[in-house]
Amino acid sequence: MSVLVVTGTGTEVGKTVVTAAVAAAAVAAGRSVAVLKPAQTGVTAQEPGDVAEVERLAGAVTGLELARYPEPLAPATAARRAGRAPVRPKEIEQAAARLAESHDLVLVEGAGGLLVRLDEAGSTLADVARLLDAPVLVVAQPGLGTLNITALTAEALRARGLRCAGVVIGSWPAVPDLATLCNLADLPEAAEAPLLGAVPEGAGTLPPDTFRTAAPTWLAPELSGGWDAGRFASQHH
Repeated sequence: MSVLVVTGTGTEVGKTVVTAAVAAAAVAAGRSVAVLKPAQTGVTAQEPGDVAEVERLAGAVTGLELARYPEPLAPATAARRAGRAPVRPKEIEQAAARLAESHDLVLVEGAGGLLVRLDEAGSTLADVARLLDAPVLVVAQPGLGTLNITALTAEALRARGLRCAGVVIGSWPAVPDLATLCNLADLPEAAEAPLLGAVPEGAGTLPPDTFRTAAPTWLAPELSGGWDAGRFASQHH
């Protein structure tokens, strides 16, 4: 797997921190990693965006942002309101392909959920994944309400002939409630894909060295880690 597309079930689900964890685990396993953010919204030119956050947490990765729009909106809307050109799937594919020539793993982090519009033609991250022929990792919330949107995301992937690599819980709480505990078994059923990790709530506030050391313990072997879904579930039974 040289390119992995990372999407969320929505906004504020921990997608950037999960991307950083996947990057850190891959680097720890000796792989060279690039992180591509096609469209950064809600950040001014002077502020650090998601790529900077991944670089801060994961360390030795190559970061690339293709476009930035100041308002915290869907990329297509933010681009239109800013009077700027949107980022189109072909441009994203070409950037990812260039990065893949010199890196073992390229992570393409979307904005929000899978079907958020990138341009006025209605292009989405799913179109990017199709052009790249890349699997899609879904970052999901842990608790009540996550099963429906995770199932919808996975169904949208299948309907487009795309492969869901698996699901990572983006912000596992220190004290999980009943719904969250049940979701350890229910999320992979909803997605029809494996549960590949659980990143602790607040992981992004850890010192970078601590984050990099811990990241492989949050992710399954498919993501260069040592996390095991069955063992994790039994610990929280």
